[in-house]
Amino acid sequence: SLLSSNSAPPPQPAAAPAATEEEQLLFQQQQQQQLLSARHLTEQQGGGNGLMMSIEEMERGAKRLICDNIGDSDSVNNLLKDDDDDEEDSMSSYSIHGGGGGSGEGYSNNDDAVTDDDLKYLSTSSTSQQQSQEDDKTKKTVVIQERQSSGTTTSRLRRPSTRRMVDEIGNQLLEAQGNARLEHDILRKSLNLDAGNIAALMMQQDDDGNEDEEDAGEKETERVLERIHESTRKLRAASFDGGSGGGGNQPPEIEKEELLDYEQHRKRMVRQVLTMVGVTAILILLVCVALALGTIAVGPPRQPVGAYKIIEAQVGQDFWQYYDFYAGKDSAGSNGYIMYVSEQKAREEGIVNVVTEMVAVGDMIEIYEDGDPRKEEDWLAEDLAFLDELKRKNLEEEEALEKEEAEEEEADEKKKKHDKNKKKTDTIDSSGTATANDKTDQAEDSVTEEKKATRLLEEVELQQEQQQARQQLVSGSSVTSPEISDKRKPPKLEPFNPDQTSDVPEETFVVISSTPTPEGPRNSVRLEGRRRFNRGLFIIDLRHMPAGCGTWPAFWLTDEANWPVNGEIDIVEGVNYQDTAKTALHSTRVCRMDDVPEGSKTGTWDTAVGIPDRKTGIPDMTFRYAQDCFVYDPHQWINQGCVASDLKLEGRSLGVPLNQNGGGVYALEWDPVYKHIKTWVFSPHGRVPSNLRDALRTATNEDESTRVAPDTNQWGLPYGHFPIGDGTNCPAGHFRNMRLVINLAFCGSVAGNRYFMDCPKQFKKFKTCNEWVESDPDELKEAYWKIRGVYVYEREWQKQWS
Repeated sequence: SLLSSNSAPPPQPAAAPAATEEEQLLFQQQQQQQLLSARHLTEQQGGGNGLMMSIEEMERGAKRLICDNIGDSDSVNNLLKDDDDDEEDSMSSYSIHGGGGGSGEGYSNNDDAVTDDDLKYLSTSSTSQQQSQEDDKTKKTVVIQERQSSGTTTSRLRRPSTRRMVDEIGNQLLEAQGNARLEHDILRKSLNLDAGNIAALMMQQDDDGNEDEEDAGEKETERVLERIHESTRKLRAASFDGGSGGGGNQPPEIEKEELLDYEQHRKRMVRQVLTMVGVTAILILLVCVALALGTIAVGPPRQPVGAYKIIEAQVGQDFWQYYDFYAGKDSAGSNGYIMYVSEQKAREEGIVNVVTEMVAVGDMIEIYEDGDPRKEEDWLAEDLAFLDELKRKNLEEEEALEKEEAEEEEADEKKKKHDKNKKKTDTIDSSGTATANDKTDQAEDSVTEEKKATRLLEEVELQQEQQQARQQLVSGSSVTSPEISDKRKPPKLEPFNPDQTSDVPEETFVVISSTPTPEGPRNSVRLEGRRRFNRGLFIIDLRHMPAGCGTWPAFWLTDEANWPVNGEIDIVEGVNYQDTAKTALHSTRVCRMDDVPEGSKTGTWDTAVGIPDRKTGIPDMTFRYAQDCFVYDPHQWINQGCVASDLKLEGRSLGVPLNQNGGGVYALEWDPVYKHIKTWVFSPHGRVPSNLRDALRTATNEDESTRVAPDTNQWGLPYGHFPIGDGTNCPAGHFRNMRLVINLAFCGSVAGNRYFMDCPKQFKKFKTCNEWVESDPDELKEAYWKIRGVYVYEREWQKQWS
């Protein structure tokens, strides 16, 4: 007994109430959870099944360790009982034996060996102590004395099982990971090994008692803890050996174990990463293979890349069904001096009509029964020859300009030298020497004048030669040789596009004109197409177009409600006396035509010179081409756009000259798939390529197999080439959802603004374009459309790789 023999026996505690079945089940579940947690932690620290095999040894070793260090033989016997008895003891009574100051206290998880249940027991078992006002520490001391003085006292208090005690101590020791100081603290608190208890133990075992109680207790505490720590390290080493009982094996160091665990963890992570990468690569490969197989099975995508097929053949009386008549004033942007009328009023006034006329022999074309002598190669060769001639002319002009500049510089130097010599001569001899110098100057001036005259004569001869060469190219006289012509059958004269229902040479035309009004603005017509387009081949065959001062006719594509977002394409547009065909594109920002392939067109770009500065109003005389389609580009005229101008038929492809040649054919190819917009003009009709002529002549055939598909590759080079789409400087989305428009306007923002420049004769009498139009001059009788037909083609959809 740790207490003296004179100590009074403690009061007997009242019997604790028996545990219910629910409490027992709950307590068992807690025990199982604690054991699983300890085993899981042990497996993580030891790294495998070896520790799981040594759990039972570890538990029993911990039991021996606790009891051996306390020195209580009865506790040893109780703790070494079978674990099944421990499960029963957890909910039943057990003996609290004396000796060792808490042999039964190893089950406590609290910092002190006395639990709150002990306090409760003390309060209920002693009437005198219930009335006491002692603090919790005094109560705990009394409980310790009771247990030390009563070796056979039985309590019905519920306690944790031995398995649970060992699991909790072993779990805490494993978490210490070899830290001696931390293990000391864990065992000191779990086993209640404070200095007082150790001192009481020593008083019992050592009767001499010579040493101081507190000092001896402290030393004995250190000694006992050291023994416990050493035993724990042996127990840990045995558990890390996997419970194999090797006997002679030395336990590995903690650092080596940690390195081994780290290396195993690293290898495991590397394997997992490699596995994930491999699985991902396999999945990607499988997806690619599936896509490839699916693409092969499905085939290439469908695209509009096939042959052209007729969509609309607007001829004769059927012409009007493709259009709506717009009635009202002109738009604010155009501001034409006209009033557009409805279809009914237009018919009443006779400004729209369909006429059939006999075709004069002079207006007929040559048709060869055995095929046109001019092939695709001939048209291309002609265009290439024209380009070569154009390059040569431009080069000669540049050389002549450089030569002229050099001569001017040389003349200036001679003049300066002459002036210098003259001054020197005048100072030496002002009489005879001066006369000699004058004669020399006169001789030099005479030679210079002769050189200039010779150079001017050479330039005139060169221009004459170039003009003759151009006329030969235009007439086509150099294409076919006399030998070939003699072997061919003579051609027949036929109308370009005769009326198939008549046996006589007749052609049907759609006529659109205007009429004057008392109010001033002329009544006119604006036709707006009913179909929207995003691509296609658009062809108009004209016998006559409006021309003259104040006129502004146009055949164009637009989306007025979304202008300029969806763009605008002017296929044919005439202003006053303009005589050269031009095609203009209008768009929003980022649409430039500075990436046109060289040698892909026979035309050039319109110019933009003299543009007033927006801030100062000073004209900018820098020479620029109109290659930006943005309608508000600061270096171009407002809404000028990018404008392609014809060179091959310069001065004969629009307006009055076109009408004098019997009209012509205009074509525009809008092909976003092949990334371009191209435009052609052919005049007179005898120079229309045979493929295009046959396509127009057969467009209305009921038998589709007899229709000829137009092929733009057989027409030669276009005069306008506008790259659009991916890989160009103008996205194809700038032009979309547009419809055809045919109209006849007068004056307005274009023809009216240019009136004083283009119509100087009329400007002398009428100061504005509106006054000129209001006077209803005879010249405006030539302001009418005479259309043989409008034809719209689209490529057929086919499966084809891009």
